Amino acid sequence: MIWVSGASGLVGRELLARLAAEGRTARALVRPGREARPGDVRWDPASGRLDPREPGPEAVVHLAGENVAAGRWTAARRRRIYASRVDSTRALARALAGQPRPPRRLVCAAGLGYYGDRGDAWLDESSPPGEGFLARLCVDWEEASRPAAEAGVRVVQLRIGVVLGAGGGLLERLIPVFRAGLGGRSGSGQQYVSWVALADVAGAVAHAVDTDSLAGPVNAVAPEPVRARAGARAGPARVRAPAGGGRARAVGPDGRRADALRGAHPAGAAAGQRLSLPLPGAGRGAGSGPPAAPQ
Repeated sequence: MIWVSGASGLVGRELLARLAAEGRTARALVRPGREARPGDVRWDPASGRLDPREPGPEAVVHLAGENVAAGRWTAARRRRIYASRVDSTRALARALAGQPRPPRRLVCAAGLGYYGDRGDAWLDESSPPGEGFLARLCVDWEEASRPAAEAGVRVVQLRIGVVLGAGGGLLERLIPVFRAGLGGRSGSGQQYVSWVALADVAGAVAHAVDTDSLAGPVNAVAPEPVRARAGARAGPARVRAPAGGGRARAVGPDGRRADALRGAHPAGAAAGQRLSLPLPGAGRGAGSGPPAAPQ
């Protein structure tokens, strides 16, 4: 049995579909105020309280968290982002640690924002954290799972790259822009984007659940990053639209999204490669650029 938080999100939906196709049993963790389907498990992210009537699972996958790219980083929104990721992870980790029979495995979503803006430096899981709001958020986010690890749970933090896939995420926001001929590059266009195909993220999560020798941070990215300029050129071609000649601002008037949009970097999955992490996208030419967008 696998419990999944954030099951209604882009990665959560893909993961549940993958687990079902493999004949595995997975149940969604549902927050207060959300409609629960038969088999879903109630939990409160604020307190970490889990439905006491439910028997404990063998593994938990924690994907819940407010989208950092969905709006301007006002002070109030930064507090919501922090609470949805750090506070909820800490509460869940403590709740799982306090179970009579804690799960054997906990896989938590994390972010490449951990590394901050490092230019062209090649980064892997051994690289130190960077600076800025996202880096501090990601450090605290990973640290929040410590109570589960101290209770003997094997914890994996997946530092997930920019997820590309149909049905949501970055592509859903960019396709209308490209089709309108407005798809310019962000900033100088020289910054790297460490991307990953949606199906590969689900595969990485399943791999992290199943691989007993894997613990700690793991970069979930495609084998080769691309520069933002190349992505801006490829996007219109993939949706059969004219390319925009403009240059997109990397920040809003308050400047709070600068490190999210401008501070990308090349990141590799050293630990994943060492363990032969299956990346189906690599077999489809992932190193040459992002996957095609839906028509």
